Amino acid sequence: MAQPTPTYLKVFKEQTPESTRPDLAAIGSLPEVLRAFKRVTGWSLQYLSNPKPFDPLEMTWSVPVDLGAGADPGLLRLDPVGSAGTPSVSHVDPRAVRELASALAGMLGELLQTRRALCQREAELAAGVPLVPQPEPARHLSARLEAVLRAGAEAIGCDAAGLYILDGATTCLKLRSCWKLPPERLNLPPRPLKDALADLEAMLGHAVVVDDRSPLPQWNPPEDFPTSVCVPVATSNTILGTLWLFSNRHRDFSDPETNIVEVVSGRLAAELEREMLLRVAADASRLERQLAAAERLQLDQLPSSAPLLDGWRLAGWTSQAEPLAASFFDWFSAPAGLWAAVAVHTTGCGVAAALVANAVRAALRCHVQYHPSAYQVITHVNRTLWTGSAGDQTAQAFIALLDPCDGRVQYALAGQPLVLLIGSQSWQSLTRPDPLLGASPESAFSRCEVALEPGEILLAVTAGCSDHGEGEARPIDQGELAKELTGHLSLPAQELVTLARDRLEALAPAPTSTAADRSILLIKRA
Repeated sequence: MAQPTPTYLKVFKEQTPESTRPDLAAIGSLPEVLRAFKRVTGWSLQYLSNPKPFDPLEMTWSVPVDLGAGADPGLLRLDPVGSAGTPSVSHVDPRAVRELASALAGMLGELLQTRRALCQREAELAAGVPLVPQPEPARHLSARLEAVLRAGAEAIGCDAAGLYILDGATTCLKLRSCWKLPPERLNLPPRPLKDALADLEAMLGHAVVVDDRSPLPQWNPPEDFPTSVCVPVATSNTILGTLWLFSNRHRDFSDPETNIVEVVSGRLAAELEREMLLRVAADASRLERQLAAAERLQLDQLPSSAPLLDGWRLAGWTSQAEPLAASFFDWFSAPAGLWAAVAVHTTGCGVAAALVANAVRAALRCHVQYHPSAYQVITHVNRTLWTGSAGDQTAQAFIALLDPCDGRVQYALAGQPLVLLIGSQSWQSLTRPDPLLGASPESAFSRCEVALEPGEILLAVTAGCSDHGEGEARPIDQGELAKELTGHLSLPAQELVTLARDRLEALAPAPTSTAADRSILLIKRA
C-alpha cells in the first residue's frame, strides 16, 4: 500500500526567472517594415521572438537576431518561395533579398540591444539615487519593520510574524522585530543556528512551510503555532536572517502566497539595507568634510611665496595622488642669518603618511632653531621621529641650510632623494644612499656641502623619481633631466621647477597611489 505524501512540511524552491524576448508588438515600426519588404521583394520575412525548431528543408533562409549578452536570440525567417500567401517575383535576385534581410537583422539587433541597455541603465540609475538622511525620520525603523510584518501577515491570512537576524558571527538568530507576538519575546536569548533546521533550509533559498503535526521536531520553529512559513531575508550579496509568518490554524500556502511572503522579505531587507546605507553615508560625509579640512590645512602650510634674498631664488612644487599628501617642501629662516629649505616624503599611505609628514615638518622647524648645521638637524629629527613612533614611521628627506652672504650650501640627506648640481656647462649628481629618517636611533648621516656659483642651481626631488614600469622601480636617467635644465638656467626659478616637473613626468610617470606623491625643491644662485 502506497504511503501518503506528508503535508506537515513543504519546501518551495525559488525558480530562476527565464530570460524575456521582445515580441513583435514591442517594436512599433517592425510590422510595417516586414509588410513593405514583402510588397517590394515578393518574399515573406517574419520575425520570431521565440523560434521553435524547424526542419531545414522547410526554410529557404533564416538569420538570428542578436539581442546582446544574456539574452536568447530571435530569428528572421524567409518563407519558402511560392508558399501560401507569398507571391513569387521572378525578377528579384534571391541573393539580393538575403542581403537585404541580413541588413535588416543587423539593424533590428542593434535596436533591441539599445532598448535592453536602456532598461538596464535606467534600473542602475534608479539604484543610484542618493540617500538623504533625515535628522528626525517620520517613523523609526522599528515602526517601519513592524508595519511591513503586519502588512505581509494580513495579506496571506496569518496571525503573527517575526523577523530574526543573524549575529555577527553567524551562529545565532535573534528576534529583532515582531507583530502580534508577546513583547517579552524580544528579551529572549538568541536561538542557536545549528538547532534551527528550518531556518537553515530557508537560507539556502527555499520557502519552508512547517506544520505542528510533523513527526520531525528538529525543524524547531521559533513559535508554537499550528502552521508557519519561513523565508530568507537577504540582500543581493548578504544573508541577513529569516522571516517567519505564523497561523493559528492548519492550512496550506499556495505559490502566490509564498511569492507574497518573499516580496515582504525583500521589503524588510531593503529597509534594513537602507538604514545601514544611511549610517554609512552619514559617516562618509563626516569623514569627507574632515579630509577636506585637513587638505586645506596642508595646502595652507606650503609656502605661498619665495623669500626675498639678495642673489638667491627658491621655488618648489608638490604633487599628491590622494587628498592628504605624504610629501611636502618648505623654507623658513634660521638663526645666524641662515635660511633652511627642505623637501620630505614619508613612507606609507593615506592619513597615516600625512600625519607623519606633519610630524616631520614640526620637528624640522623646531630643531632648525637650535642647531646650526644640516647634519645636526637631520640627526635630531631622526631621533625625534624614532622615539615618537613604533619604528614604522620613516621618511625620505633633503635638508639644506644656505648662507645668503656667500654661495655655500650645507645639506643632509635621508633615504635616497635625487639631488643634482646643474651649471650652464656641466652638471653633477649628488645623489647618495643614506638611512631613512626614523629607521633607527643610531643612523649615521653624511655631512655634505656645496658651493653654488652664480647661475647654478641645486635641484632635489623626493620620491616618485623612479620608473615603475614592468613592476620594478629603476632610477630615471639623471642626465636627461639635467640636460633639459642646462640650457634654460636663465629662466625664473619657478619656471625651472615646472620644466623639471614636466621632464620627470615624461621620464618616470608616477603610479596612481601615494607613491605618486613627490616634491621638487630648487635653489638657484642668481
